[in-house]
Parts: sequence; C-alpha cells; structure tokens
Amino acid sequence: MASLRLSASPIVLNYMNNVSFYRNGWCVREMSAQDATRWDEFVARCEQATFFHRAGWREIMQGVFKHNTCFLLAEKDGVIGGVLPLAEVKSRLFGHAMVSLPFCVYGGVAATYPEAAEALELAAIEVAQGRQVEHLELRNITPRHEDWPTQDLYFTFRKEILPEEEANMLAIPRKQRAMVRKGIGNGLRAEIDETPDRFFELYADNVQRHGTPALPKRYFAELKRIFGEQCEFMLVLDQAGTPISTVLTFYFKDECMPYYAGDALAARDLAANDFKYWDLMRRACARGCKVFDYGRSKRDTGQYSFKKNWGFEPTPLNYQYQLFKREAIPQNNPNNPKYRLFIEAWKRLPRVVANTLGPHIVRNLG
Repeated sequence: MASLRLSASPIVLNYMNNVSFYRNGWCVREMSAQDATRWDEFVARCEQATFFHRAGWREIMQGVFKHNTCFLLAEKDGVIGGVLPLAEVKSRLFGHAMVSLPFCVYGGVAATYPEAAEALELAAIEVAQGRQVEHLELRNITPRHEDWPTQDLYFTFRKEILPEEEANMLAIPRKQRAMVRKGIGNGLRAEIDETPDRFFELYADNVQRHGTPALPKRYFAELKRIFGEQCEFMLVLDQAGTPISTVLTFYFKDECMPYYAGDALAARDLAANDFKYWDLMRRACARGCKVFDYGRSKRDTGQYSFKKNWGFEPTPLNYQYQLFKREAIPQNNPNNPKYRLFIEAWKRLPRVVANTLGPHIVRNLG
C-alpha cells in the first residue's frame, strides 16, 4: 500500500473537542457511549476485527490503567465502515505513544472499505501529532504500509480446531501428545472459576519468577465483568485438589484464545502445562470453536518453541509505526539488554512488594 499522506484539504479534527475528520466522504469521529452497541455489532461482522477491537476495552484502558483513549469510528450515511481503538501511554521510563492497543496482541484498523481504513489512519496520525506523542503504533496482523517501520519481533500461532475431540488429540505431534497423556495419567483435572482469585495467585507467582511485573488483580476482575462468558478462568488441579496451573481465555466469534497463564513450580513434573492446553482445546471443541489461537510469542523464546512443538506454525505480526520524535522503533520488552538488571532484581523482591509496585510499572508498558 502506498504511503499515507495528509491531504491539502481542510482537516477539522480536534481530539479535545470531538470535532470530526472528513476524508473521501467518510466522517471519522470518537466513539460516544451511545455508539458502543453499534461499534460492537460492526466488530462482530467485520472480518478484520478481533476481540481487541471491542468497545469494552475503552473502559478497561481508562478505568484500570488511567490511559486517555481515542476510539475512532468512520461512518458514511449513518453506516460504520471501520473502527480504530487507540490509547495514549505516557511514561518517563518508556516514552509517550498512541497505541492500538496496549495489552492487546492485535489492533490497528478494522474496516470493510479501504477508504474508511485510510481515513481512520490519517485521523490517527492527526490525533497522535496533536497529543505530541513520540510515535504511533498500530498492531496489525498483516502489513498495511510497506514504507512504515515494522517491528519483526512477534509471531502469532493459530490452528484449526477439528470437529472431533480424538482428531484434535491425534493432531498433536507425538512427543507433545505423550506429555498430554502423562498429565492425564497423573490424575490432573480442570475446572472453571468465576473470579480471578486463584488464577491471580498462580499468574503473579509465575510472572515474578520470570522477572516481570504482574498486572493488577483488578484488571482481571474487570475483564470478567465487562466481557462475561467470553472471558474464562480455568484451573488445573492435582490429585490433592491443589491448583498448579491456570489460564485466562478469551472467546470471540468461533475462536478460542488462551491469553494469560501461570504455573506453580510443581506443574512441570506433572505435565500440567500440556494438560491445561489440551483440556482447553477439548472444551473449545465441545463449545463449537473452529480456531485455537495460541497467542503471541517473541521469536526464538521458550514459548515460541513450545507452541511449535504443538504443531502450530508461527505467523509474523506486523506492528507498524509512525515515528514523530524518535529515530527507531521502541524496544520496551524483556529482550532488551538494558532491562536485564531490572529483571534479575525483580525476581528477588518479596511477593507483596512486587504485587504492590508492579501495577504502577506495567501500566506504562502495554
């Protein structure tokens, strides 16, 4: 796609006063509270839209993380033709950006008309420059602009869920299938929780062992409150009934997406991680899901290899940028060597300190 350029025609977007941007007959404006139902109806039928384009994320960004948002919709003759959710992340440590969307692996424009998509991106550039951010980041699944700087670090893993449970078991490569059967043989069982309490204990312990601040417990409670049955906490218990592994899963359209997870130290010997994802796949099959989305992983990491061992092929994600006040794409991730000392120090913090400080740090990472 050719480079986007702002037209010479008048631009009347003012993000502070919610004035609209007009381009090629499309009016781009911020989503109002009254638009939320129409927005989600559009997302449900738009092929490009993902779970992370849903209107409920605005409440999460504002209420949990205190980020200013700008959820843009493009419409013509009262019909929505595209959406672009944006949030502003401002941090002395990690920079100042407009992102679609923090804490979400997919984002960017979802549109049914190319002209609507172009109008949304031009409006996003105007908003980003108006807020004087350092860069605009659109978390595209597929590339939209070959001349935009593109992050090549992340990959997604997606695979068809077959109609029969046993067919899904046999589709798992032999060595990994043996690990699943080991977990079954160890008497593991899974159950669904309605609250994030037990999930959070395992999740917070797991991320600290890896040197990463935990997201706040309130975040997970809000995900459940806002998205209801499309957000699910699953726990794996050992024979004594002790939770040893957990996963938070999103359901959208016909897809199952395990998104946040945690494991106790005992989980490895019991093959609880493999059992967990098999039991989730089995449940997704029974639910009628057609796609298992194993989510995002950084290239050449343990998670990347684990998902490949399950027979999932990596597909590169195309996070694309407009750089306004910086020369290069930001690298705010654990692979960046400058965070190595922080990661090692974080692992040694007392849990209560880590869980208290973590939300204040991680809110600016996204």
